[in-house]
Amino acid sequence: MCGRYSIYLPADDIESRFGVEVGDDYEPHYNAAPGQRLPVVTNHEPDELTHHEWGFQPSWADSRIINARSETLGEKFADPKQRRRCLVLADGYYEWANLGDGKRPYRITRSGEEPFAMAGIWEPYEPETTQTGLDAFGAGGEGTDEPEARFSILTTEANAFQPTYHHRMPVVLAPGEEQTWLAEADESLLAPYDGDLEAYPVSERVNSPANDDPELVERV
Repeated sequence: MCGRYSIYLPADDIESRFGVEVGDDYEPHYNAAPGQRLPVVTNHEPDELTHHEWGFQPSWADSRIINARSETLGEKFADPKQRRRCLVLADGYYEWANLGDGKRPYRITRSGEEPFAMAGIWEPYEPETTQTGLDAFGAGGEGTDEPEARFSILTTEANAFQPTYHHRMPVVLAPGEEQTWLAEADESLLAPYDGDLEAYPVSERVNSPANDDPELVERV
């Protein structure tokens, strides 16, 4: 699973690591949460960092989907898989686990805290109700802050490291796989990450998405 993550890499480092142009609207997130507008790279604009809202609601779902199972991607998300793929940029993600001292949050990172991209899919935002010549009910009309698109993070079975914290994990792409995912819907990329991961306990302040500051990523 992935219900919270961080991406606080400086803009210059994002540009050099992921080869994208970063605009002035980029802000670091130490506690990225569903419903927030977060930095992604889409297959439609692979050279630019854009911001989409985390979580979209397919027509068949009763609520927003923040994680999508990669194993059923072709069945439930055939259109986004084929036409709308993205990279969700991160430098760590959070899991909650009980390792003998009560359930608490842990931050999981690549070895050396190297930044990475999680495989995602995205959908254009479509207001629920529209009429010809009218804005969407409740959308606010011109000047609204409604997102242009929304995304979901793909998940897969846990690798050898992950089960201590959760039986599933986000699809973490190797650096050489990132552009391939944007270019084509290659399901062979959606396997458990085979690189080194590390985990350490963090403050329970991360439990609340209202908290978003550097102290959240510190070891406690």
